[in-house]
Amino acid sequence: MHVRSRHEFKVRESLEAKGLETFLPTVERLRQWKDRKKKVLFPLFSGYLFVRLEDIESSFLHVVKTSGVLRILGNGSFFIPVPEDQIQNLYALVTSKLPLEDHPYLKEGQRVVISSGPLRGVKGVLVRKERERILVVSVDLIQKGVSVKVAADAVEPLLSE
Repeated sequence: MHVRSRHEFKVRESLEAKGLETFLPTVERLRQWKDRKKKVLFPLFSGYLFVRLEDIESSFLHVVKTSGVLRILGNGSFFIPVPEDQIQNLYALVTSKLPLEDHPYLKEGQRVVISSGPLRGVKGVLVRKERERILVVSVDLIQKGVSVKVAADAVEPLLSE
């Protein structure tokens, strides 16, 4: 769902208090003030939060009336869920504690799967950035992506989906 910018954590708390399952992918970044430095959690995708809705008709008003919620994503006629494998891929990236960066959404390119290491089974697009290999995992519905550096020998072409 799309939420007001900088309201991701508050909306998550409100929805969880209503008994809904949420997922807010976050990354830890070092922030510096005049007198100190501190690691702070930031949403990976500013303005977006994932929520599992088993019965959209019965929970729609309950959700959209939550302070900070702008809309549930769809095509105007009906709501479109994010595929479960994309959520699982994001969850694997976030829980791996590897350094992540948001990345422009990619629709074309070589689809790959990680064959070893903590991200084994994660699917995405392989991108080259100078001499580094980067895996980009995309969330189609919100047109956002996240990237992580990967070893060349840990990546295999994805033959079929």
